[in-house]
Amino acid sequence: MSGSFEVEVDDGKNSKSFFLNNPQEGLYIPNYLWAAEKKFSSGAICLVLASDFYEESDYIRDYDKFIILKNDGK
Repeated sequence: MSGSFEVEVDDGKNSKSFFLNNPQEGLYIPNYLWAAEKKFSSGAICLVLASDFYEESDYIRDYDKFIILKNDGK
């Protein structure tokens, strides 16, 4: 929406960073990927759209737990 920031996306084996600085562009992050937003410019505003209502229990907040769950699923 405003300013710039970086999003690092990780599938448990590979990671890639995306630099977002254009309010006309977005980044789609599918399920089962770890994403971390960082390096926000001063006054940056990030808009997040989701496909469902927020439920805290739907989210994994610990990266090590994420890796264990990713590896158990394969």
